[in-house]
Amino acid sequence: MTYHNQESKGSGRNPLVIIGGTLLLAGAVILLIFGGALFGDGEALPQTALSEQPAILEETSPSTIQLAESGPPLQVGDRPYEFALKDLDGETVTLSRFIGRPVLINFWATWCGPCRIEMPEMQSVFEDYGESEGFLILALDQDESAADVGAPFDELDLTFQPLLDEDNETARSYGLQGTLPASVFINPEGEVTVIHRGVMTRGQIDDFLAETIPGKSLSGSSPIVDAG
Repeated sequence: MTYHNQESKGSGRNPLVIIGGTLLLAGAVILLIFGGALFGDGEALPQTALSEQPAILEETSPSTIQLAESGPPLQVGDRPYEFALKDLDGETVTLSRFIGRPVLINFWATWCGPCRIEMPEMQSVFEDYGESEGFLILALDQDESAADVGAPFDELDLTFQPLLDEDNETARSYGLQGTLPASVFINPEGEVTVIHRGVMTRGQIDDFLAETIPGKSLSGSSPIVDAG
């Protein structure tokens, strides 16, 4: 009641001015909220539509294939065992990060003469299929130092990935300890396609890749080969 008496006795304000100001304020609010729609701004979307848009920067989901740490000696059709090995710079490389690509795991050593014979053939295949097919070679040296391993890579101009299999742990888990050279091919689905014991020629590697890379024509090679 007190407020009413003060207003009625006169602050001197014109009621028309008050009403006009209120209408102008309401009009500004309406323009702010609906202006885009009223004036044809096609970029304005209702809030519900915005909330339904997919996240543009959502990261690609990682591979759902889980690799076991160890088990019985590998057979064709198995999933390879996981490993975490150092490269020549001391960085850790895991096999699981490459599932989804065709991979050759090659077990070798610098003192192994047959290993050196096949490495230029492997380099040739890597140059042919590394970029076009995503083909990757992981050369697991058996229990030698980074300096020792780096020397033949420099000498032979090898550009695929050397890794240090300390104490032959990975070779042992794969059932290939004491067999050099030895090679395991893995397809993009994460399955072992070929296990080869002994030196590989270029023609053999091509045949093995036909078993491993989807779309390559097969040449009738056996998936398990023992060169003696």
